[in-house]
Amino acid sequence: MPFPFEVPFEEVQSDLESYIDATFDSLESAFLTMPRGEGFIEYPTFEEGYEALKRATRNFQDLSPESVTAAVYDAPIVFIVLRTILGFTPPEWAYVTTQRTGREVTQGAARAIERKIRINPFEPLCAANHGITDIRIQAMVRAACELLHEGPRENIAGVLHRLDKADTRQGLNSLQSLAGLGVPYPMLLYERFLGRPFAAHRDSVSGLIGDVLEAAIEDVLSRGGISFRKTKRAERVIGFDQAPDFIIPDEFNPRIVIEAKIAEDDGTARDKVTRVQHLSELGMQGRRTGEAPKYEVIACIAGRGFGIRREDMKKLILSTRGKVFTLGSLDRLIECTGLKEYTAG
Repeated sequence: MPFPFEVPFEEVQSDLESYIDATFDSLESAFLTMPRGEGFIEYPTFEEGYEALKRATRNFQDLSPESVTAAVYDAPIVFIVLRTILGFTPPEWAYVTTQRTGREVTQGAARAIERKIRINPFEPLCAANHGITDIRIQAMVRAACELLHEGPRENIAGVLHRLDKADTRQGLNSLQSLAGLGVPYPMLLYERFLGRPFAAHRDSVSGLIGDVLEAAIEDVLSRGGISFRKTKRAERVIGFDQAPDFIIPDEFNPRIVIEAKIAEDDGTARDKVTRVQHLSELGMQGRRTGEAPKYEVIACIAGRGFGIRREDMKKLILSTRGKVFTLGSLDRLIECTGLKEYTAG
């Protein structure tokens, strides 16, 4: 069965279900793999940080801000271990710190501190004579130590406290017990169930996952000698209320636009199909019935989300007039679209 971009659009319309099947068959999902990204923390690095914190606090017997701060400055990875024990994201830790200590720690500052540590997890931090970063780190450590000493203060029916977990439920007693005896596997699995494995890392590299598809498209265009304009995330481009990912040859004379979309669930896929439909509608604005659109719309997709709802794929194929490509069919991108008119030679 040919792909919808390989035949005249009239043939696609006459046997749409078959072309939906053909596109489904070529979809690939990347949900089992993720890019590591810059600053990825390997387990041996994390474990070494945990052991450094354990030694500095005498097996969590002395979880004072002073002892923990000293450990953080000596082995900065301790800072990330401490946040993981809390179970907070960097912005959440920043917010709690500001509330509890009166020292303002912005979300951006918390992310910047952690990003620097991820790049060099064992490079000792240099105190800057009570510089703003020192003040923020010390305030965050102090807030963390207070929270871990306290644990969840009360049990309210219908409410789950963020510290009501195996290692912090009873303050330091829980932490000391687990550090000394090991974690009960069912409880570890339950807390993993609540948080999803690799959830924080997946969120942190979500942009890189999308870059995989965009990089593949950029490679095809570059090898074909095609002039193109690749837009930035959330960039404003004249003539588009939301800029497409690629414009050929440029935004001043758009003849072809390409949307690169990855979706691993049907809800996200539906939103991205709507985005492509909107681009198609923009291309027909000011055109009479039967006239060609102002530009050709091409969709390049990946992820299992696009393979769940047939109605979404139908809309995608119709709005692009069959020009739907996957990672497995990108090698046909130029020859089966108007891009062939822009190749260099």
